[in-house]
Amino acid sequence: MAGFEGVKWAPRQMSYILGKKDYALLDPDSKVFAVSRSIHYGLFLSFEGIRFFCKRNDSGQIEVVFFNWLKNLQRFQKGIAFNLSSKQQDLVPTVEELVDVFIHKFFSEPNLRPFFEEMAELGAQGYFRPFTIDEEQSIGVTFPGLPGIRAVVCRYDRYLGEPFSGVVVPHLVRAVDINQMGCLKLGVNYLVSVKAVDEARKIDPEAGAALFLDDKPHLELEERLISEWDSSCCLFALQDGTVLKIPENNLILPSVTIQGIVAILKEMDVPVIERHLSYGELLTKVKTNELVAIGSVGTAGILNRCEKLLLVDEEGRTIATHLPQKDHPLYDKLGEARTYFWNVYQEKVKVPDGMTLNKYIL
Repeated sequence: MAGFEGVKWAPRQMSYILGKKDYALLDPDSKVFAVSRSIHYGLFLSFEGIRFFCKRNDSGQIEVVFFNWLKNLQRFQKGIAFNLSSKQQDLVPTVEELVDVFIHKFFSEPNLRPFFEEMAELGAQGYFRPFTIDEEQSIGVTFPGLPGIRAVVCRYDRYLGEPFSGVVVPHLVRAVDINQMGCLKLGVNYLVSVKAVDEARKIDPEAGAALFLDDKPHLELEERLISEWDSSCCLFALQDGTVLKIPENNLILPSVTIQGIVAILKEMDVPVIERHLSYGELLTKVKTNELVAIGSVGTAGILNRCEKLLLVDEEGRTIATHLPQKDHPLYDKLGEARTYFWNVYQEKVKVPDGMTLNKYIL
C-alpha cells in the first residue's frame, strides 16, 4: 500500500517491562539487542497502529482524542497473550494498565509536551505505535525471557492511499485458521504480506496491494473465500446499494477502523451485509458489473477505494479486471464515510451508535 507523507516523530520512545512493571523513557533511537529471540526468531513480536487527534480544549488544556481505542488495546492484549507461554499469562497487562502506561506516563511526559503542543496547533493526525519485544540478550528458541513493550508516536500530514491497484494472489496464504493467528497483529504474519505485494508486482508493476484468499488451496479456485488485503481489511460496494463486509474469523483481523466505518455507513442509511464472499462470486460480480468498488480499510488511510484489481487464475493469468464505477452514488458514499471517520476524532460530527470517543487531558 501507499505510505505516509510529512512524518515527524516524537523526541522519545518508551519501554515497559511486563514482569517487573518497570517504565522508562528512552532516546528516540534506542535499540534492541541484536541477539534477541524477538529479532532472531520473530518471537514476541506483536504491535498496534492507533490513530489519534491532539487539540486544545475549551480550557486551553492539551487533549488527545481516540476513537474506539480500547478495542485496539484489547486486540494488543490478545497479541501479547499469543506470544507468551501458558505459565506467563499473568504477565499480560490489563487494559487499565496499558492506559496508565501509555497515557498517564508516556503521553504525559514533559519531554513530549512541545510535540503535542505543535500537533494541537497544526491539527495534525497522530499515529501511536506500541510493539512488543524480548529485552533479554539470548538466542534460545524459547518464549521471551524478559518480555516488554516499546512504544513510539508520530504525527503525519496525510496518508497517500488513493489511487491504488491490486492483484489477487491465490498461490500465497497469509495465515492458517487452525493456528488462530490471522486475527492478530503479529510480526510473523506480515512477512507474507510484503512478499505478496512483491508477487503482485510481477503481474502488475504498478500494484500497491495484494488480495488474499483463504487457507484452503486444495479447493477449486472459485470455491475459496476472500479474506483480506495484504495489510488491511476489505469492504465491497455493490450495485444494489449495499456494502458487503467479510465476517471476522481466524483469518480476518478484527479491524477497529472497519467497525467504525460500518457504523458510519449505517448512520448514512447504507445497508451493510456481513457474509462470506467466494472468489467465484467475486469473479461473477466483476464480469457482470455488479461490483461498484472494493475498499481497503485500515488505520492510516481509513478507507481507500481500489482503482484497479486484477483477478487471476492458478497460473497468474488475468481472467477479469475490476474498475470502480465512479458515477455510482455508493462510490461517493465510501469517500464521505472516510471523511466522517476523521471528523469524529475532531468532534465535528456525531459519534456513531455503539462507538466510543476516548479523551485524555495531558
